[in-house]
Amino acid sequence: MKKRFLVLVLGLWAGLNLVSCGGSKTTGPSSGLVDRVLVSQGVSATSTFGRLVIVDGFNDTLTRTSPLSAGISPGLMAISPSRNIAMAFDPVSNTVYSVNTARETSIGNGVPLPGATFSMTVPTSSTVGYAAVPTANVPGFNFVGAVEVMNLSASSITTTFAVTNAETVVANSNGSQLLVFSNDSDSVTVLTPGDALPGIDLSCSPPVNPAVCAVITGFNRPVYAVINGTTAYVLNCGLECGGTQQASVQTLDLNSLAPGKPVLVNGATYAFLGGTKLYVAGRGTPTGPQCSSLTSSVNGKTAATYCGTLDIVDLTTMTDPYFNSPSTEIAIPDGYHDRMDMSINGQLFVGSRGCTDIGDVNNPNGEVRGCLAILNTNTGAVIIPPDNGDVNGLQSFTSREIEYVAEGGALRVYDTTKDILLINDFLPLGTIDVIGYVGDVKAIDFF
Repeated sequence: MKKRFLVLVLGLWAGLNLVSCGGSKTTGPSSGLVDRVLVSQGVSATSTFGRLVIVDGFNDTLTRTSPLSAGISPGLMAISPSRNIAMAFDPVSNTVYSVNTARETSIGNGVPLPGATFSMTVPTSSTVGYAAVPTANVPGFNFVGAVEVMNLSASSITTTFAVTNAETVVANSNGSQLLVFSNDSDSVTVLTPGDALPGIDLSCSPPVNPAVCAVITGFNRPVYAVINGTTAYVLNCGLECGGTQQASVQTLDLNSLAPGKPVLVNGATYAFLGGTKLYVAGRGTPTGPQCSSLTSSVNGKTAATYCGTLDIVDLTTMTDPYFNSPSTEIAIPDGYHDRMDMSINGQLFVGSRGCTDIGDVNNPNGEVRGCLAILNTNTGAVIIPPDNGDVNGLQSFTSREIEYVAEGGALRVYDTTKDILLINDFLPLGTIDVIGYVGDVKAIDFF
């Protein structure tokens, strides 16, 4: 009797372990990883098609998990706030591909767009995404430019908002409002997608349908906004983008749709909200700061003759002590700034594209710099790492003091715990060896 009871207990124990092991394999991601990072990989000499590669975000290594297909050469990515959905845009086929990050499987077969997009968002956990397409021709109407509403599961466009030259789209926290920024415009378009008509929606054309579209004037070449609750901090690019005024930050009340008073800054194309401070980057104007405050690792002087600017707006007082004060201006590399992120310990990474590269990474004896700047928000120190190329993606983590940087087609790993002035402070691994051109990077787990 005792033997039978012992055999029964052992059998039950083994069965439970098998169920437990089997359950972890069937309910979790196929990679079996807890800390995952998704990287868009463009075409290379050894790859016919681009892919979305999964990186082990704990060990900073490539995984053996099969990459996810995403067209020919995926680059720009967007991820939902809950990180259950990630989108990637393939500029070769003008198609948006999406994945279910929990299962590590594709969603649908991709959504074809009528042109290239440089801005897209998936604001909630549902499979609805938005893309701004500035060159879209709206069928049957004299319109160029649209915001496309994508049903990712059905691989289709459900609604086309006709918005002239729509370049950038930003969503509020629940996706009930979309802020759209158009090239060469002094207005901000606010869409209410929940009230949109299926097919082609002309609510933004005269006579404007206020239930779906509101065109807010009083800006100067607005290009982007950071939304905090019901307040949008709109970036007026101004002179840098062909406007008539100095760059500025201007509030927009998303309830009343009333714009506030502009706060002047040196340049404004992108921003990052950190507590009560808004970090604002831009190239500035031709009369902007020289690069005298930037130092080279070689002889203490940089070969750069003109730089961009980084301003810090205090949102409690809506003032910027750095504007028009050469003694306090923060100089960063030039180019069009459209990437910014902060590490857990306060290192602000600022990236641009189309900057002036200096030196060659293969010549360590000379000055080397590209499109990346790092501001230590605790000390105010700024460094320009020795790397060339556009910055395509930045990703920090909530439990690791590192930063992933996609620059010049490579994926770098920065250790932000060391003295940031030591510009060669990569992690021992340095570069994660992703084959092909790295177009963007997104963490698909909270870690």
